[in-house]
Amino acid sequence: MTLPAIADCHLYLCTPDRPDLSTFVAECIEGGVDIVQLREKHLAARPLIARALLVASVCADYGVPFIFNDRPDLALEVGADGVHVGQDDAPVGLARRILGPGAIIGLSTHSASDLSGAAGEDVSYLSAGPVEATPTKPGRPGTGLDYLALATRSATVPVFVTGGVTPEKIPELAEAGARHFVVVRYLTESAEPASAARALRQSLQRILDGSPQQGA
Repeated sequence: MTLPAIADCHLYLCTPDRPDLSTFVAECIEGGVDIVQLREKHLAARPLIARALLVASVCADYGVPFIFNDRPDLALEVGADGVHVGQDDAPVGLARRILGPGAIIGLSTHSASDLSGAAGEDVSYLSAGPVEATPTKPGRPGTGLDYLALATRSATVPVFVTGGVTPEKIPELAEAGARHFVVVRYLTESAEPASAARALRQSLQRILDGSPQQGA
């Protein structure tokens, strides 16, 4: 099954490990998620590989890209479609050498200097944020909408906004230029993840139907 281009992915689930991981990811995809990242900071490599293989299998069944957080070596091991790295993680160039020219490589940015540094990197997409402080990034202040606007205006690849994305927040983020959205808590804390994903998808689809796609 051919994967969608990264510019055509708009609703990005970032999830830690959880007991119902396979079912949860499947429900989110059925609700409208079109790219998935496993971001688990507390497992050793071998159990993390086992959990990642579960997510990779679900994503392959649905034809959506599976992204591994931080570790390009483990991304290669589990056959992930790409890796997402932060400013202090493995360099983009190393990730590219490990995973090859066709892999999806994402890079977190939090400031204008990060954005400038990313300009020469071989990345598939950037993330910008968190727009507002979030428990998933403890100690990191919110970047605000001005940085999001700068990133979406100047980047030559799709920019995924992070931090507090909800159906109600999407229009405000879209005003700053966002067309690609990373969601964590709105989905991971939902008792009905398929319904939550559907609500997100409906909100962002109204934006996409009414304006050109950023990063496309």
